[in-house]
Amino acid sequence: MSISIDQDYRPREDEPFMSDRQREYFRLKLLNWKEDILREARETLQHLQDENQNHPDLADRASSETDRSIELRARDRQRKLIAKIDSALQRIEDGSYGFCEDTGEPISLKRLEARPIATLSVEAQERHERRERVYRDD
Repeated sequence: MSISIDQDYRPREDEPFMSDRQREYFRLKLLNWKEDILREARETLQHLQDENQNHPDLADRASSETDRSIELRARDRQRKLIAKIDSALQRIEDGSYGFCEDTGEPISLKRLEARPIATLSVEAQERHERRERVYRDD
């Protein structure tokens, strides 16, 4: 089943939560985000290959290695983000997208708009972070 949504569409609170239209909106948002990340990764890989030259100056070589290390750490974070995007896409398919993993309650559209990979409502996320802080302080 394919739902068509226009470019200007934004989910609204006054429509049924996670209707076909809303699910398609978030599916496209996630797919576009994933494609942007993959494009950036390809560009970085190309840049790193182009940059893979010997620098005669030690300072230039050290600077280049530092840049490379930072880029690779950023790519690793983005690899983890892609896994979260894929997980969100799977939740759209199985019908659980948009609902808090802790409470089963709907996650606000504002939160999903800002963080489409969210799995917890704001309240559940805050509880989770408070528990994390308590255990970290022990």
